[in-house]
Amino acid sequence: MPVQSPDLFSLRNLSKTFDDKIEALRNVSLNIKRGSFTAIVGPSGCGKSTLLRMLSGLAKPTTGTIEHEQNATHSSLPLGFVFQEPTLMPWSKVTRNVSLPLEILGQSADEYGPRVDKVLKQVGLDGFENAFPRELSGGMKMRVSLARALLPNPSALLLDEPFAALDEITRTKLNDDLLNIW
Repeated sequence: MPVQSPDLFSLRNLSKTFDDKIEALRNVSLNIKRGSFTAIVGPSGCGKSTLLRMLSGLAKPTTGTIEHEQNATHSSLPLGFVFQEPTLMPWSKVTRNVSLPLEILGQSADEYGPRVDKVLKQVGLDGFENAFPRELSGGMKMRVSLARALLPNPSALLLDEPFAALDEITRTKLNDDLLNIW
């Protein structure tokens, strides 16, 4: 019998109502195990993005609780988040876009340089370190966002339909790449 992983997240009676009285979520309870691959599935507008934003600490629930892995807080639990859009800095090259989380944490280029090279290779972007976002395809831009999310070696990788706007072939390739990285 497989050993059960501890819960990375434990959601209890989580609800979110926005200021305009739109109820995005109601009484969601869920345990997410460390090392699991968990998909939140539902129609457009059902609260999937809102749930991910609350897991990441970008939004707060109206009611209910989110407990993190034992003794972890949002500030100590490294999370990677890939949004629906690439959200890249158009004036910065790939390397700088990827290294942004570690720059924000105050690490020097000497410290994070080898890690950037490693994640760029993981997502199939080695050789594009000095390209600007305008020089990349849509799939390559999403790979930059994925590399940025992977850089801090996160405990959880939150993906908000990052491949939805891509063509079928690119989406399938990125899905396969993501499974290999996992």
